[in-house]
Amino acid sequence: MFDEFLDRFIHFLRVEKGLASNTLEAYSRDLLAFLRFLESRGITNLSEPRAETLYDYLKVLRSRELSSRSQARSLSSLRSFFRFLQEEGLRKDNPLLPIQGPKPGRALPKTLSGLEVEHLLTQPRTDQPRGLRDGAMLEVLYASGMRVSEIVSLTLNQVEMEAGLIRAIGKGSKERLIPISSLARRRLEEYLRTGRKHLLKGKASPYLFVNSRGGRLSRQGFWKILGSYCRQAGITRQVSPHTLRHSFATHLLEGGADLRSIQTLLGHADISTTQIYTSVTSEHLREVYRRYHPRA
Repeated sequence: MFDEFLDRFIHFLRVEKGLASNTLEAYSRDLLAFLRFLESRGITNLSEPRAETLYDYLKVLRSRELSSRSQARSLSSLRSFFRFLQEEGLRKDNPLLPIQGPKPGRALPKTLSGLEVEHLLTQPRTDQPRGLRDGAMLEVLYASGMRVSEIVSLTLNQVEMEAGLIRAIGKGSKERLIPISSLARRRLEEYLRTGRKHLLKGKASPYLFVNSRGGRLSRQGFWKILGSYCRQAGITRQVSPHTLRHSFATHLLEGGADLRSIQTLLGHADISTTQIYTSVTSEHLREVYRRYHPRA
């Protein structure tokens, strides 16, 4: 009944807004669920729904125990859809204007424990060129908290080995100096001494980490490498390069580092972005308390 309007809206988002396919799928799911709700209420015309109907639909979403983030996303999809209907002359008003949805809570970063990190970092084989590269990459990532885009873009002249510093180029081409651990320096030295030369096979490259063909390692390649070692380490949940970045920040905070220093190391423009890690450590402390206090 409403499929024609949904198709027109998705076509508008694809052609006029240039949205990605996964975003379009999310819009489609949210709107299809809403349109089926209207049909169950006997509503056959998109000019009919009023604010009261939308409030009823929000109650349905809450009854399904959807997170506030999912509810807010669904409401955002509906708001865009009714704005489109208004612009197309299919409605005179937008019934969602007076409705304030739930504020989405900020998801806590996913991290690895210190033991999991130790286990992960021991997986690469140091008797093979690729293992030397992978061991150095993972060690540097955890030692620096860099983004995956920053680490695969690293060039040789961004590494100051004697000083134990890396000049990372972050968002907005902002540069920051990051110290790395002695262990990360040792892994890097081993890789540069033998592993990198074998991978290059006589080619020249400005990039620090290269693939088996001597070219620049891609983000996707890094993801695959990390996933493979996680499986070897027996880590079954999904781990991304950003998980190691989160782990770096969380473990520093747990060790007593101050937020301002962590903000600088991560390259966050606003300290409020860094403050999310205090919630992670607080949750960790609560879990320890619940587990070990005799009267918890």
